[in-house]
Amino acid sequence: MKVRDLPSEWNRRYKEYLGVDVPDDRRGCLQDVHWSLGAFGYFPTYTLGNLYAAQFWETIDAEIPGMERRIAKADLLDLKAWLNERIHRHGRRYRAAELCRRVTGKPLSADPLLRHLERKAKAVYGV
Repeated sequence: MKVRDLPSEWNRRYKEYLGVDVPDDRRGCLQDVHWSLGAFGYFPTYTLGNLYAAQFWETIDAEIPGMERRIAKADLLDLKAWLNERIHRHGRRYRAAELCRRVTGKPLSADPLLRHLERKAKAVYGV
C-alpha cells in the first residue's frame, strides 16, 4: 500500500470492522503520534509490556488474595510492596526475560495474556 492510500484504507477498514465512520485523519490513521513520526519500533514494546504485565498479574493474583477488589478500593499498599520487593529493587540487574522467570517461576508466555483477553471478551461481549 502506498502511504497516500493509508487514510482511505484505514477509514474503509474501520467502517468494515467496527461500523464506525472516521471523521478526520487526526482521529483516524494519525490518532497515535508514533504513526506520524514514523516511530513504528514502539509497537512491539507495547505487546511485550502486555505479555509481562499479564504474567506478573497472574503471580500477584495468586500471592495476594483479593488484590483486584483491593485495587477497586484504592488499597494499593500490598501491591506496591510486592512490586518493590519482586521487581523494582532489581533495577537493571536482570534482563526482562530473566526477571520474569525469577518473579513468576516461568519463562515469558502468551498464555496469561490470552487468558486475560478471553476473560475480558467474555465479560464485555459475552463470547
